[in-house]
Amino acid sequence: MSTEFKPIVRIAGKDLDGARKVAYALTGIKGINIRLADVIVKKAEISPDKRLGFLSEAEIKRIEDVIMHIADHVPAWLLNRRKDLETGKDLHLISSDLDLKIKEDIEREKAMKSWRGYRHAYGLKVRGQRTRTTGRKGRTVGVKKRRK
Repeated sequence: MSTEFKPIVRIAGKDLDGARKVAYALTGIKGINIRLADVIVKKAEISPDKRLGFLSEAEIKRIEDVIMHIADHVPAWLLNRRKDLETGKDLHLISSDLDLKIKEDIEREKAMKSWRGYRHAYGLKVRGQRTRTTGRKGRTVGVKKRRK
């Protein structure tokens, strides 16, 4: 075990807090939640009680390898992009790749002129939420008192 503590550790292109436990620190990467982080720690054979700053370079490398090839280590239902439209494969995207794919999906919906695309294009709520009173933009008026 390395006794040298690193306050900031870079994993998958993201600076993470070295003072946090490994699984919780990995949730700082967009696209990795706590459940997936636990699986990554187990597959990399690292103690879940360790702090990220105390990991050796070899352990960090193992974590990065598991993250980059996560589809080989977890079941398909745990991945965030199943049956990708272009490739038809189950993928797990992280950080900027995830942001880019989400934007592409929204643009595709707009181009198809689907209901969701229409809602996105006009800045309205997409998932069936109420819009009568919530989600308004601009200043609030409140209740005006009637003049007598």
